[in-house]
Amino acid sequence: MAELNDYPEPLREIMGIFAEVPESERLEMLVDYSSRFREVPNHIATRPFPEEQRVQRCESEAYVFVEPTTEGQMNFYFAVENPQGVSARALGAILQESLSGADVDTIEAIPTDIVTRLFGPRISMGKGEGLLGMVALLKYFARQHKNKQA
Repeated sequence: MAELNDYPEPLREIMGIFAEVPESERLEMLVDYSSRFREVPNHIATRPFPEEQRVQRCESEAYVFVEPTTEGQMNFYFAVENPQGVSARALGAILQESLSGADVDTIEAIPTDIVTRLFGPRISMGKGEGLLGMVALLKYFARQHKNKQA
């Protein structure tokens, strides 16, 4: 398992808070983050969303969008089509709040245990794969942007 110091700031701060609370409070925190979720703005994407933005294996029908900035940083946006997709909305809000404005190297450095650390070890395999897919697609789009710049 990755160390907290392996996570980029300010994601590290969020991960640290989640690590310190009991699992029952963690669920409340995730619901709170879910309520802070902001849908992808219309100037980035509109329905129907492009299939290449869709997170594979995600039961909540999540989509990931990346907006490069002129300073080499990236802003992230998410859409979650399933109204019951609380976990996907929570993860989207956490990633958007903590990583929008980060550079590509920071995004690529996100440890793969992020979902287990946030949602706990009892997360179902299906839900976990979908949430990991959100992170993987975020990293993929960041790498694509980096390769275009090279």
